[in-house]
Order: sequence, then structure tokens, then C-alpha cells
Amino acid sequence: MALHITGDTDADALLTDNPLALLVGMLLDQQVPMETAFAGPLKIEQRTGAADATAIASMAPDEFLEAFKQTPAVHRFPGSMATRVQTLCQTLVDDWGGDAAALWTKGDPSGAEVLKRLKALPGFGEQKAKIFLALLGKQYGFEGEGWREAAGAYGEDGSFRSVADIVSPESLTKVREHKKAMKAAAKAAK
Repeated sequence: MALHITGDTDADALLTDNPLALLVGMLLDQQVPMETAFAGPLKIEQRTGAADATAIASMAPDEFLEAFKQTPAVHRFPGSMATRVQTLCQTLVDDWGGDAAALWTKGDPSGAEVLKRLKALPGFGEQKAKIFLALLGKQYGFEGEGWREAAGAYGEDGSFRSVADIVSPESLTKVREHKKAMKAAAKAAK
């Protein structure tokens, strides 16, 4: 299994090999292009040397913010997103022993249970949790019972709705087209 989300071999390798990186990429996936969001964990690791929840959570907030602000910035809103990443990492330390993968591996959970666990994380609402669950099921090898149903439309086989469906440059284009059509439909409905 190898993820192909960012178009950057090193960033995609980190997402593939480090469950925390994948979770942080999902957290960062708002108000920036998907590739930018999911390349963020590699920038964080390169600038701080930290690739695990305990190290990130224990960094001085001002130091961590400086790493976010370096050009190119990790996110277009470095202040709020640096805080969110550290808060997420602290939650993982407090509730999951610092192990992001425990969210979908501890106790052989069902899709519904993983969705519940994801929604309990700071920065993960219903939609983000469903998209991440679909990403786990479609590309990360998660096979918990009922994951497709718990992920809703994002779990549908053959769809091109979200980052969960990006496996190539062609699928990225299809996901972008879907998102553009959804935005246009929402705007027309107003």
C-alpha cells in the first residue's frame, strides 16, 4: 500500500508510513488545496524534527508556530492550525498513548466505532471524520465491519468525492471536478 495524494514522493511516503502524518494532513485539509494540506506533515517533520504526537505536543507553542510560518507556510492560517495540530497531538497522547493508529486498530473496532473515535478528536467534525474513515478503508487497509456505511457517501466504491479517492493525477482531477460541481450547485441553490 502506498498513498499518492500530494504529488510529492517524500510527502506521500510519510503519509503512507506514519499514521499521525495522515491524521494531521486530514486536520489541515481545509481552506487550502488538498496537496498543500497533506504535504504539511512533511514540512512539520523537516522543520521541527518531530514526527510523533508526544514530540509535537510537548514543543513550545511559539517554536511550533515559527515552523508553521516558514516559507512556504504549512497552512494559510499558521496560527490557528499550529494550535490545532498541537491540540490534536495532545489529545492523542492523553487518550491513545500517542498512537494515532490506535484510533482504528485498538480493540478491532467497527467502522461506526472508528467514526465515533474520529469525531471525538479536536478539529474533526462529522464530514471530516467520514472522509478520513473512507480514506482508511479505501487506501489504508482498514477493514472494520461496516466502514463503508459509517463513511456514508464517501465510502461508496468508485466515487470521486474526496481525498479518499485520490490514487493518481487522473483521480485528483475527477475529485476536483466533483468538488467544483458541488460548490456550483450549492451556490445555485442559494
